[in-house]
Amino acid sequence: MIKLFSILFSFLILAQSVNVNNGDALQLDELVEHAQFHIQEYGDSFFVFIAKHYGDLKDEHHKKHQEEKSDHEELPFQQHSQLASVLVFIVDENPFEKQKLEHSDCSETNFYYQNTYSSIHDKGVFQPPKFA
Repeated sequence: MIKLFSILFSFLILAQSVNVNNGDALQLDELVEHAQFHIQEYGDSFFVFIAKHYGDLKDEHHKKHQEEKSDHEELPFQQHSQLASVLVFIVDENPFEKQKLEHSDCSETNFYYQNTYSSIHDKGVFQPPKFA
């Protein structure tokens, strides 16, 4: 159970670090359509398409093809935000270590107890009746 939780938690951290959100998932069809347009119009492979829109060729492609600007704005993963966070999550099945206590062999007692109260139970007041 702990291993499954750890794996799912790791995937959650990975998805957040890549900055994928629900809007990006909904825009994946726009990415596929625009990639098909590039394949038909320019003969680009998918990797060249990715380089033109997300990689080294992005600036050059945007300068040459201003008419596709509205299509480029609709593509997913276009938000630019930076977030630095550190999350530490530790799962330890036995957080307390068992420590051995050393006992001394001294049997001498250092206390004195004296009963300082008297009970009415000892006096016989609350005894069962002797004659019925």
